[in-house]
Amino acid sequence: MSEFEPKITAFVCNWCTYAGADLTGTSRIKYATNVRAIRLPCTGRIDFMLVLKAFAQGADGVIISGCHPGDCHYTAGNYHARRRWVLFRSLLGFVGVDTRRIKFAWVSAAEGAKWADLVNETVAEIRQLGPFKQYQELLALRHQPIEVA
Repeated sequence: MSEFEPKITAFVCNWCTYAGADLTGTSRIKYATNVRAIRLPCTGRIDFMLVLKAFAQGADGVIISGCHPGDCHYTAGNYHARRRWVLFRSLLGFVGVDTRRIKFAWVSAAEGAKWADLVNETVAEIRQLGPFKQYQELLALRHQPIEVA
């Protein structure tokens, strides 16, 4: 049997992290190809439902990354994202989702090597955790008939 290759969805800021990922490629820095980046204007635009939808579509892990604090092109979008992240992480932990499957990081446009490290570390950790099947199990339970005594 072949080794498990995780599927990672990355929600990234257009101005910083996406540009940093582009720099990684133009600098020919090698990193895992397991990540599919979804470019958004700002991490402040990331809704909880986008992350849940990524898991529903088969993602084994999620990366959320944007501008460093104080460097947001929309003034405070990254602060907004950080506050939402803290709340969402607590909520996921409460419902039993392993929070190691979601990474939140600041990567600027000049940090191509940091992006490569983040991707490689995330892929390695998700590979150790194995496939994320919990979402499908929860959906299957939702469709089970409830027996009433």
